[in-house]
Amino acid sequence: MKEIYLAGGCFWGTEHYFKQIEGVMNTEVGFANGQTENPTYKEVYTDQTGYAETVHVVYDEQVVGLEFLLNMFFKAIDPTSLNKQGHDEGTRYRTGVYYTSEDQLPIIEKVFAEQQALLSQPIAVEKVPLKNFYTAEEYHQDYLDKNPDGYCHLPTALFEFARKAKDKK
Repeated sequence: MKEIYLAGGCFWGTEHYFKQIEGVMNTEVGFANGQTENPTYKEVYTDQTGYAETVHVVYDEQVVGLEFLLNMFFKAIDPTSLNKQGHDEGTRYRTGVYYTSEDQLPIIEKVFAEQQALLSQPIAVEKVPLKNFYTAEEYHQDYLDKNPDGYCHLPTALFEFARKAKDKK
């Protein structure tokens, strides 16, 4: 199994989106790359901790590759928006790709370059090593499964798209 940490705005929808993709074995929402220890949602919400709402994605590389997952990530975000996705604003909603292994960097760089070529504005997505990650409170985990009518900045059609998408490895 491999892992990647993806910040795509509100983590409820981002997690639900990635859970639909074949080969994603586990997801967990939490807070990445901030300055405090064991932050709570309430603390992160103040935008004073430096954390981004992030989804830890564990995937089976025999079924789905990092390049495919990153391209799917770009379909679920506005990559040119700084600290804002949908109606959610603040540094906690910034977008980012946080890697855990240097061997992931060439793939990340390739996808970023390909995505940038499609855009007229610069990409505002962070791509940095994972510094730290703290799991969010239980009520945030699988939030949209527990609350099907809960708030989500992503359109529901995107979840169906993710369910149908297959990595042609």
